[in-house]
This record gives sequence, structure tokens and C-alpha cells, in this order.
Amino acid sequence: MTLKLRSVGASDRGLIRSGNQDALHAGSWLVAVADGMGGMAAGDLASRIAIDAFGPLDVETPEDALVAALQSGIELATARIRQAVEEDPERQGMGTTLTALLFARTGSCLALAHVGDSRAYLFREGVLKQVTRDDTFVQMLVDQGVITAEQAGSHPRRAVVTQALQGDEVSPTYATMVPWAGDRWLLCSDGLSNVVRPDTLAEVLAGQPDREACARQLIDLALRAGGPDNVTVLIADIVDE
Repeated sequence: MTLKLRSVGASDRGLIRSGNQDALHAGSWLVAVADGMGGMAAGDLASRIAIDAFGPLDVETPEDALVAALQSGIELATARIRQAVEEDPERQGMGTTLTALLFARTGSCLALAHVGDSRAYLFREGVLKQVTRDDTFVQMLVDQGVITAEQAGSHPRRAVVTQALQGDEVSPTYATMVPWAGDRWLLCSDGLSNVVRPDTLAEVLAGQPDREACARQLIDLALRAGGPDNVTVLIADIVDE
């Protein structure tokens, strides 16, 4: 049995923003979502730099080299963002989230890299689990017991990230996991997760087997909820082929 990664991604500007600062990569070995920040042009640029830095990782990679490959992607994205800011000081403060999964050539392992408040969810055997932890001010308050997870959703500072790729040193989260046939991964920007409840996400992931239709349905739900932000959705299925 050889497991394969099959993915599709979609992105929408939303109903409020004048442009789309999100970027994505949906490949055969790598999937990634980036959500830019720091002004229209700069946010656009930062997310694109990050995805372009990760794109070359979409190749067959040995299991024991997955995390090192993701680390090299983070380092390259960081260096290129720093260079872009040095070239134009008006870009100071620009940055991007980055959530990426890299699948081993053997199909026996996958690795995760995460910075910021985009998210990776794993839908396995009917249960949805948020695998990433938001690098945000409100998540820190939740961890400290100051507020509840429910209160975090409406907190006035919920959009404040505590780290992102901005050209400086960063402390990403890395993890490795064993994939199962039938796993469905959802990677998304906060334009989805901030407005669509987890139980609704699970319902759509379970009920819509077609990846493209699933991504479109989730974006439509975000738009129906007001579409206050750019919305990027990436569906990646682990299949036995």
C-alpha cells in the first residue's frame, strides 16, 4: 500500500477587503497557506515570497529530511522578506503567516511547519482536530486561563499575532505525523476559521468528498458569514493508490 497526497486550493478576496493578501501552494508533496499583513502591497508581497520560497520543496523527500527541508524553507522566506524590506523601507512591518505540510516520498510520514494564525486541521475517522496552535495574543490569554476559547473569538485584539515571518528570527512549530489512508487535511487562513465554526467545518469535510467542491463550499460559508477577510482554503486528502 502506497499512500499519496492529493490536494486542491482556492482563495477569495472576501466581501470587504480591496485585494487578496493570501497565497497558497497545492502540490503533490507540499501544501501551504500564507496570509500576508502590513499593508496591501507589502502583505501581498510577503505571502508570495513565503510561498515561492517553499515551492521548490514540492519534490520527493526522504522521511528523515522532511523537517530540515521545512526549516530551510522558513530560513529562505525570512531572508527574502528581510531583503525586500531593506530594498524599500516603506515595507517595514510587512509579514506573513505560514502553515505547510510536507509529505514523504514513501507515504509513511508527513511534517508540519507553522508560524502565525493560519491553521491546519486534521479530519480523521469523523473527528476534526485543530493541529496547529495560533500564535496570537488571545491564544496566549486562553493558555493562561485569562479568557475562554469562546471569548477569544470576539476579543477586540483577536487579530494580533505574536509572531510571523517578518525578516527577523522566528520560532516556528514543527511536528511529524504518521498519515492514515482516508485522512483529510484542511489548511486555511483566518478568513475561514474566524467566521465558520469547527462543527460546520467538520460537517462539510465529511459530507463533500470532492476536494474542489469542498473548498468552494467552505469559502461560500465564509462569504455568507460576511466575508470580512481574505479566505483561503486548501483540502489535502491522503489516498491509497
